[in-house]
Amino acid sequence: MTGRRILFIFLDGVGLGADDAANNPFATAAMPNLSQLLGRQRPLAATPGGDYGRARFIATDAGLGIAGPPQSASGQAAILTGRNVPQEIGAHWGPKPNAAVAAIVREGSVFSRLTAAGKRAALLNAYPQRYFDAIASGRRSYSAIPLAVTAAGLPLFTADDLDAGRALSADFTGAGWPESRPEGQKPYTPTEAGARLAALAGEYDFAFFEYWLTDYVGHRGTLDEARELLATFDAVLSGLLAAWDDAAGLIVITSDHGNLEALDHRHHTLNRVPTLVIGAERAAFSAGLTNLTHLAPASERYLLGRSAAAAGSLPDTPA
Repeated sequence: MTGRRILFIFLDGVGLGADDAANNPFATAAMPNLSQLLGRQRPLAATPGGDYGRARFIATDAGLGIAGPPQSASGQAAILTGRNVPQEIGAHWGPKPNAAVAAIVREGSVFSRLTAAGKRAALLNAYPQRYFDAIASGRRSYSAIPLAVTAAGLPLFTADDLDAGRALSADFTGAGWPESRPEGQKPYTPTEAGARLAALAGEYDFAFFEYWLTDYVGHRGTLDEARELLATFDAVLSGLLAAWDDAAGLIVITSDHGNLEALDHRHHTLNRVPTLVIGAERAAFSAGLTNLTHLAPASERYLLGRSAAAAGSLPDTPA
């Protein structure tokens, strides 16, 4: 595939916290690749925003002018739609979409708008059969991201897609999903998974990956587990960065709310979230980007070749 592309990596529940070795795993985890992208700094509240040579770093507002800790459903919906969902429904909401959030997502998202414009879009996560069974039975409902994908008429990938190399498991490597692998097939190493992620993204104009384990560990894990998780992600990033052509597209990494950066409690935080934009055209993509509602319109402008004037300016930052 030729032309611009975006690989959008969504890290659930990651905020910018204090330089606190006792409670913030980002202060001490082995993350040489992420640190290199940030000019040998760590992603902390005190890390200055700006351009660091290959990546642009933006401390991004997830609160969107609404009091209280941001929540998953409304925050993810804001990322996906470009609308201030918490403001529209009058509150932060999560973890799963309520009727109001679901209606907003179904009305239109970056997935549906890009697909309607003839672009190829996909969620690269594979889901086990038990997930589809639970959805069909009503025991489980879609979170905002698979809801946006299915509402756009796009399929969710299955264990068969994972086996065939068309998708990745939620942990990137497949180590946590042994029943999905053909007999004798070993999981990817994290570096291999990063290279595979780059190859899969090359098949689409807009490829999205949801890494929800960061939020899970933030709610339930230990500091050591969090540091190990971040070290694994950093190794994935190593393989991805080595395989990625900065001239051909962008990697966008962001989150919906804080959590993992403050393990002294098990709740979401009020912290801003990190956004990293990697690639040759990172400055143009990031212009005016300050909050979660700016990510979808920036993605659409970049992929559809619209100037900022033609597409309209980014929404105002909430007060």
